[in-house]
Amino acid sequence: MEQEFEVKDTSVEETLANGTTAANADHFKSAGDIAIDQRVKKKAKRLIKQGSKEGVPNGTNVVNVARSWKNTRRPRNGHARGLPKKGGAGGKGVWGKPGSEIAEEAIDKNDPNYDSDSMENDDIVLEPIIHEPSDEELKKSIESIVLEYYEHGDSEEAALSLEELNILTKKHLITQIAIELALDHKPSHREMTSVLISDLYGRLIKQKDIAAGFDVLLKNLSDLKLDTPDADTVLGNFLARAIADDCVPPKLITTFKSSIDNEPAQASLSRADMLLSMKNGMHRLDNVWGIGGGLRPVKSLVRQMHLLLQEYLSSGDAAEATRCLLELEVPHFHHELVYEAVVATLEAINPTVEAAILKLLASLSAAVIVTPDMMERGFQRVFDDMNDIVLDVPLAQTVLERFVEATTKAKIISENLAKQIPIRARKRFVSEGDGGRFKDSF
Repeated sequence: MEQEFEVKDTSVEETLANGTTAANADHFKSAGDIAIDQRVKKKAKRLIKQGSKEGVPNGTNVVNVARSWKNTRRPRNGHARGLPKKGGAGGKGVWGKPGSEIAEEAIDKNDPNYDSDSMENDDIVLEPIIHEPSDEELKKSIESIVLEYYEHGDSEEAALSLEELNILTKKHLITQIAIELALDHKPSHREMTSVLISDLYGRLIKQKDIAAGFDVLLKNLSDLKLDTPDADTVLGNFLARAIADDCVPPKLITTFKSSIDNEPAQASLSRADMLLSMKNGMHRLDNVWGIGGGLRPVKSLVRQMHLLLQEYLSSGDAAEATRCLLELEVPHFHHELVYEAVVATLEAINPTVEAAILKLLASLSAAVIVTPDMMERGFQRVFDDMNDIVLDVPLAQTVLERFVEATTKAKIISENLAKQIPIRARKRFVSEGDGGRFKDSF
């Protein structure tokens, strides 16, 4: 159909090119020629429109449209998968099929860098090189892992995190940094550090790594004492606990005594030797850091609070009393300290004791070590037990009123709590005819 149209279209153009005007051409045409001419024009318009849809600009000759699409590689049906040829591996100047750079390349003997001797020998073994972090990088990483371990308490998670550090020749840093951090933390964290060292033994660290860590700590003990005055005692406890956990042999103490001669290290080693030489020392070392606050029996906590107050009243050192209270790690039981302090004030009936207890409670309240809730709960317990306290201390009611007024002025307790103080009913003697008995007043 296209070829037929091209011939007819050419005959019309030749007629017009021979000098015949469009009007004369129409004049000489018969009715049949006019119908044919109209069909030809409609055909031409249809082909031009089809060519424009396929990417050919309007006005292009129909013959050129057919020729330009003759050798095209685009699909004739108008549908394509949209994929590159040969999966992206064909064509000039391309990088090849995606993923081909990972595949093992064939050995080319024509390569200028080809070495037949190195490739044919079977004694050449290629091994990957694992980069070990520097000391500073390891210290930062281990420190963050240990501090995170203090939060969650999962030694398995800490072990997995330490294994990811690729520590090859510097495993003694684990013991060294963990104990250095524990020196600045409370006894419960020191207990967790001993547990961590015991759990890592045989899995990530060995005896020589733990011994090397203690060796560095003992040599640097003079510097550690600047930040932690009792570092020699604490380090001796760590060494004795490691021996009790079978992480290092007992003879390590003798080895350190002969190789390290500084005074703090000798004191620390003597401390460890003394703990191990006690009767049932191996078993007692399980509690060398004490029992956690949540595990202590109530009677033990009450006794500790009572001893703390007795020591404070004899020394007057509020800072030391605060430190001892924090070491107990029982913030939920601080109301017992408030109760014991107020009862001790009522039993003493001494202005000096009242002033000392008021100073201690004010210090604990200002530092928010004893929360307002615990303070209120302790005073409320005293108010509830006043009937029994008055039987032993008749003047306890008067002392309590005076002490509550002082604590209210110091803003230790609220005014609402002060209004809840029990008021003892006043009593008077009736007439002698009543036999001297007491009568309640109205």
